This record gives sequence, C-alpha cells and structure tokens, in this order.
Amino acid sequence: MRKLVPQWLGIAVLAGLAAVGMNANAQPYPAKPIRLVVPYTPGAGTDTIARILAQKAGESLGQQVVIDNRPGAGGTIGTEIVAKAPADGYTLLFAPTSHAINPGIYPKLGYDTLPVVLAVEPSVPATSVRELVALAKSKPGQLTMASSGNGTVFHLTGELFKDAAGINIVHVPFKGGAPAVAALLGGQVNMTFETSVTLLPHIRSGKLRALGVASPRRIALLPDVPTLAESGFPNLLAENWYGLYAPAGTPKEVIARLYAELDRAIHSPDVREKLAQQGAEIRENTPEQTAVFLRSEMVKWAKVIKDSGAKVD
Repeated sequence: MRKLVPQWLGIAVLAGLAAVGMNANAQPYPAKPIRLVVPYTPGAGTDTIARILAQKAGESLGQQVVIDNRPGAGGTIGTEIVAKAPADGYTLLFAPTSHAINPGIYPKLGYDTLPVVLAVEPSVPATSVRELVALAKSKPGQLTMASSGNGTVFHLTGELFKDAAGINIVHVPFKGGAPAVAALLGGQVNMTFETSVTLLPHIRSGKLRALGVASPRRIALLPDVPTLAESGFPNLLAENWYGLYAPAGTPKEVIARLYAELDRAIHSPDVREKLAQQGAEIRENTPEQTAVFLRSEMVKWAKVIKDSGAKVD
C-alpha cells in the first residue's frame, strides 16, 4: 500500500516534506512535463482551480503541467494512480476535501490518505436558511437535496445540516457536481450544497438562490449571504479545500521546488484575481499545521459518516 504525502493546499496552503534525499547526479527538476491528476471531471470546481494553478506554476517551473482527469469512485481512482506512480515529482494529485473523507467511507483504498454554499432553485418558497428549515419541517420527506455523489463533502454537509436542523430531506446523489447542478437548475431537485466556484454563475444570473455559506465568515463575492452560523447553526462548518499531493518518498528537493513555485503562483496578482472570481480564498499553513489539519479533517468526517450511515454506491 502506497502513501500520499500532502505537499500543498491550494486554498489553504498545505506542505509536508518527504524524508528521502535526491541523488546529487540527478538532472535538475523538472526536466520534463509534469502530470497533474485531477480525480474529477473536466469543468468541475477541482478541475477549474487546478487549471488556474497549473498554468501559472508551469510558467515558473519551465515545464508544462498537464492536467489528467481521472474521475470515478469519489476521487479514489485518480488518487490510487498517483499513489502507485514513481516518487519522482512527475506525477502529482490535486484533490479536494474528499481526500480526507474517503478513508472513512471506502472500506478498501489503494493508498493512505472552497467555501460550500447552500442554494435552492427559485421556485422553493424560502429566502433564508430558517425559512428553508421551516418549510422542510412542514413537508417532511418531500424536499430533495442533490449532491455530486454519496460520501462527498457536499453530501455529508447536507447530512450535518439535516441532523442540526432536525429535518427530513431526501438525498439525491449524482455522478458529479455538473449533473447535480443541472438537475437543480431544471427543477428536478430543490437544493444542494456545492462550491462557490460551481454555483456563483447561476446565483449571479438569478437561476439559483443562495441561502447560506458553510464557512467561518461571509465570502467576498456573496457579502449579503449569511453564514450558517449566523443562521442559527454555529457548529455547521464545511469547506472544500484543495491540496497537492505527491507519492511518499518523493525527494525533498523536488518537494521544496514544487512548494516554492506553487506558493509563488498562488500569490501572483493574476492568479489571486482568478481565484477571487471563483469565490476561492487563500489561507496558508506550515508543514506542521498541515499534518494536524489533515488528521483533524479525517476524524471529523469519519464521525459524520458513522453518525449518518453514509454509504458509497
């Protein structure tokens, strides 16, 4: 069983150095294009952020960073590909919060292992979280909640919401965020939890209504949308963070170079502007804080999985 070492978190920068040195006679890194595996479909939030960062990082690295979309099984297919790849820095993984969730929901893995917005379609007669809760209580089991799949952060955030509000809404899983949002736009389901990256265009156009954000504070692009804590749910916090991972054993010099260039990329004015347009926020962690953060996320979501009885298809 191979391990993946978290190196960098795109919105909350994660770093952790592998403990293996590089051969002094090795070619300077990188000497060829880098393959960045995104374990989700093109056009999804993870893919969008990955492409923004890959383009900028590739410029400073002097080599192309090629996106390789490998969707399926909640992100575990693409993750396992990277876990089993040579530990040379040429095959990397860009993954969201699901990387911390999957160990708690998939019984067997081939590896160790953005603000989330609540939106409804316009015909739902609720303009606030409290009104939505009241509506759900008046119609138990009649409202539906779409997600990008069983066991995703969006499904589990919905389970947290149901438990905290004491409501009965029906979960409808889809195979990805795009079809889930398409169903919401088409009125086939009533609500969803999704990233701001995916929902913002539809909220701005008036096709969807944002009721709350599951982040510690309001987000700049939706300043009038309250947090779920402001809406009466102080313990309902869920963020879709992104991380860059490399196989364990990747030389520390390679990790240091990747971290330096990606850190430079994420702080460049044009990338910051693009991320801000997607509703993404930048936060930085030290390598030590990263390890603690990842472990705490695994514990948090494992409890939600156990309490809700969530299962994968």
